[in-house]
Amino acid sequence: MSKTAIVLGATGLTGGILLQKLIKDNRYDIIKLFSRSIINDMPNKVEQFIGDLLELEKFKDDFTADEVYCCIGTTTKKTPNKDVYTQIDYGIPVTAAKLAKENGIATFLVISAMGANIKSSIFYNRTKGEMERDVLLQGIKNTFILRPSLIGGKRNERRIVEKIGLVVFKIIEPLFIGSLEKYKLINAECIAQAMVNLANSARNAEVIITSNDIKQVAKNK
Repeated sequence: MSKTAIVLGATGLTGGILLQKLIKDNRYDIIKLFSRSIINDMPNKVEQFIGDLLELEKFKDDFTADEVYCCIGTTTKKTPNKDVYTQIDYGIPVTAAKLAKENGIATFLVISAMGANIKSSIFYNRTKGEMERDVLLQGIKNTFILRPSLIGGKRNERRIVEKIGLVVFKIIEPLFIGSLEKYKLINAECIAQAMVNLANSARNAEVIITSNDIKQVAKNK
């Protein structure tokens, strides 16, 4: 069966790894990328649509596929303006879900965050929670929301403070046992593999998947 996949956020860490997996996967004949900038040296199966993702509705006619992989996300450090942050981390995934619903796309996968909660007093967690709520409100047949803990992997951009934090995190990580195990570092490779596995699983469900479960799903190649 030949399929078409849409990827949002292919220039990021997890999205980039996911893109490479889909390119190598013979189940996919077409991979559509929607982004602000072109990615060079892509094979013929990759189609790129360049524009402002804050105006994703303009791509409605091209937003057709079997699956949507949404790997969009910024940080409060990179985007300190709360309105802009909300437009990115809430607005893009929710708009993508609405377009998927309107265009009859049956599978939608999105990366959220472990602390997502609409009642949280923390802006970041509350925004993620609101995104999850409104994605689920679209009623897409297969909706998978992944809530990873701290994501590890080699990034192209320099994040000195984050790198220091990761080193410290790895030192104390062995202490995370029992109920704390879900807070362990999770590799972007693992998240990307879990997304591909979920998209190709035979189920009709709306599922929120926590970090521990993401690791288990990734093993089921």
